[in-house]
Amino acid sequence: MKANPSAKERIQEFFSCFTRFPSTRAGRLVQKLLTLIAGGALTLLILAIVVMTQRDDLSWWHQVKLAHEFEAGGGINSFAGYLENEERLFEELELKVSAQPEETRGGTIARFDPVSVAYPGSYETDWNRTFEWLPESGEPRGGVLLLHGMSDSPYSIRHVAGALQGQGMQVIGLRLPGHGTVPSGLKYFKWEDMHEAVCLAMIHLREQVKEAPLYVVGYSNGGALAVHYAIETLKDEALPRVNGLVLMSPAVGVTSMASLAIWQRRLGYVLGLEKLGWNAIGTEYDPFKYVSFAVNAGVQVRELTVEITRDLRGAEAAGSLDAFPPVLAFQSIVDATVSTASLIDVLFRVLPENGHELVLFDLNRSDQLHSFVKSDPGDAIRDLVKSTSKTYAISFVTNRELNDGAVVVEYYGPDRANPTIVDLGLSWPAGIYSLSHLAVPFPRTDGLYGSDIKYSENGYQIGSVALRGERGVLTISAGDQLRLRYNPFYGLLETRVAQFVTSEGKGSGEKIHNPGSD
Repeated sequence: MKANPSAKERIQEFFSCFTRFPSTRAGRLVQKLLTLIAGGALTLLILAIVVMTQRDDLSWWHQVKLAHEFEAGGGINSFAGYLENEERLFEELELKVSAQPEETRGGTIARFDPVSVAYPGSYETDWNRTFEWLPESGEPRGGVLLLHGMSDSPYSIRHVAGALQGQGMQVIGLRLPGHGTVPSGLKYFKWEDMHEAVCLAMIHLREQVKEAPLYVVGYSNGGALAVHYAIETLKDEALPRVNGLVLMSPAVGVTSMASLAIWQRRLGYVLGLEKLGWNAIGTEYDPFKYVSFAVNAGVQVRELTVEITRDLRGAEAAGSLDAFPPVLAFQSIVDATVSTASLIDVLFRVLPENGHELVLFDLNRSDQLHSFVKSDPGDAIRDLVKSTSKTYAISFVTNRELNDGAVVVEYYGPDRANPTIVDLGLSWPAGIYSLSHLAVPFPRTDGLYGSDIKYSENGYQIGSVALRGERGVLTISAGDQLRLRYNPFYGLLETRVAQFVTSEGKGSGEKIHNPGSD
């Protein structure tokens, strides 16, 4: 057999296995059974392909490739160069948008129509771009790099950035490669491109704040990049060390469906079906987050999480995790995008004690709501928080009592089974049964994702949309409309992050004061 058989030869080799059974009755039965299984699998595959190819047609923003997007190893070796290239990138995007006929720009509410309320340029600040803010007064107390999630933009970390600037920090909200422009950017980037951009920003921050402490705040995929960067600093002395990590819904482990993304991408390439390169093809109604989601994005997240798992195990075996910076993480116990269990198993379980803390947001504990819950991880979480063998603290945000909407924080130290209880003076809003992956970094007063239209900058607010009518009529699904987009307990998050940063990565969850809901 050839050392490197072709794809055609591999397929022939696979199907030849069905003819290798002995010509006995048992052998023929096994052969028939395997043939039936293979036939059934092939039928399901064909049906899935038919369904996916009948989705909405791809638009120009799914297909265009921007020439000025940053790539690792592309000759840009400074943060200033990154920003200059980003400026050229957005000039290129503006030319692409202006070149489109009016009827192809997407309609009244469309990200790529300059007269739409969803057009990023209709906002006072285009939050799709990298921003850098100096302290309001005096020299910076430290530097903070903030990293957004997959498919969104620096908009998602601007509230935390503003709070940290108010604490005297110099902050950078980094636009990661492939983001903030057109969804097709998700087709071409690699996770290594994002890591290289992170390194350039961190080197710049170190130069700016001199010997002051450095932190990285990461949301979703940005959390994975933050963890990966911290691991790399243990191996590469040229990279600035981090005094602490803040993670919000971090993609340290992704849901099991992400593992299938690479096969979907390969199949689309082999069959020449462009739509198979997309997990979601939707109306681009959000000015600061792509609605469409390229399969490659899932592949890159998966590859990054595999890299993190491998490196953490290697660092654990080498005994170098003692130098890993303190971690403060915020996570809902239910999350349809990332794996809460993997965050604990992959990261927290391997970290030696060093002031690490995990803040978990529970379900709204109501008998009426519980009747509709499909799967409740509450028992497993209770076992976890009461464990006396964990090397990290847990702050569990939960109902004060069953059927009582008031919320408390149960703080469990690393070796404590009995909690310190702090009453936040907060309650679950009516009709909300849990947080979501999207909600964690946004306050109720967010002008786009909040719950009250009075905070909207231009009268357009996605967070309060709940259209009713017949199902299947709208291009925006009911699930997308009703998924919570703000955190009722954001004030707790902001307070804890400020405490963590101002105490140089150390701090106890018992130091919580009533922070207010916003």
